[in-house]
Amino acid sequence: MRGRITHLARLTALLLTVLFAACDNRTAEDSMAVGDALGGIAATGFARADSPRQFVFPGDHAAHPDFRNEWWYFTGNVEAPDGDRLGYQLTLFRIALAPGSPESQSAWATHQVWMGHVAVTDVATADHRHAERYARGAAGLAGQSMQPFRVWLEDWQIRGDADGSFPWTIDVDTGEFALQLTVDPVREVILQGDKGLSQKSAAPGNASYYYSITRLATRGEIRIDDSTRAVSGMSWLDREWSTSALGNDQAGWDWFSLQLDSGEDLMVYRLRKTDGSTDEHSAGAWVDAQGVSETLQASDFSLREERFWTSGSGRRYPVAWTLETGGRSPTLRIEALLDDQEMRTSVRYWEGAVRIEAAATGEHLGRGYLEMTGY
Repeated sequence: MRGRITHLARLTALLLTVLFAACDNRTAEDSMAVGDALGGIAATGFARADSPRQFVFPGDHAAHPDFRNEWWYFTGNVEAPDGDRLGYQLTLFRIALAPGSPESQSAWATHQVWMGHVAVTDVATADHRHAERYARGAAGLAGQSMQPFRVWLEDWQIRGDADGSFPWTIDVDTGEFALQLTVDPVREVILQGDKGLSQKSAAPGNASYYYSITRLATRGEIRIDDSTRAVSGMSWLDREWSTSALGNDQAGWDWFSLQLDSGEDLMVYRLRKTDGSTDEHSAGAWVDAQGVSETLQASDFSLREERFWTSGSGRRYPVAWTLETGGRSPTLRIEALLDDQEMRTSVRYWEGAVRIEAAATGEHLGRGYLEMTGY
């Protein structure tokens, strides 16, 4: 069993190597396991998600620096005027290497490292692009502020009103591609798990504080190479912060965010153990057409892999699934719009746009996103 020293050493070594040595093109062997990044380590001095809390908005859109890990995570399905479909992902991560503030008064001194992942999928051209970036949380390079609301990593940023209210603007340019999008909720915040406490494994504190906005009207532009297109559609926002989440016997997860044409939304995640079995802490949420949410336990849904794709790194991902929702919807077939939507980043994973159909008839039922880690 991997001990806490191994977890912390690997996480810190990877982050510092990437940040300070600028190792931008990591091999598959260099990629860090998701369990090493989010393992069940209770480093002294960090707060833990160990009981329900009172959420306050828009204040909780801001950072929670007492916790070790945190992210602002957008996925979206949008269309160009000619009907071409595109998907996008943007995640800005805050990662603390130590609790508290550094003793040094230098403008460069910080315990915070920021990481950004961004991707775009052009379905018509079967083109998936992605990029990764790191920066210190110091000297203005990366951070989060409320006056006005802003989460940024160099010139990648999410911006909002002075108090964090919506609409927010996503503004990211990687050189190869760019996102300039405005997102505005058409649904209220839902709290995942037990009033926002999302337990990920058996040990107390191996949990996150987790909320979602399952539908945000989205408009703007996406540029790929020299082609810029106006787009519109729907996005999904997930916010989580924690100090430890996965247990030592957990390898990763399969996470689905699904927006049905009926107006209903569904999020489920299957936590996978290292022996391949499903962990009992798998969970989700069903949101009806009026926006009322219901927490789902592992027994409320079932997933079955239907088709696989193997990446150049040798990882074998299930890219088509059947999902049973306990009668809340017809049996769903969920399939990748493009098999190769692997994120070849420091933590190697698959993240991409999917179609949703009725498994029995093939009728189109909606759109969504799928994330798979630990393969």
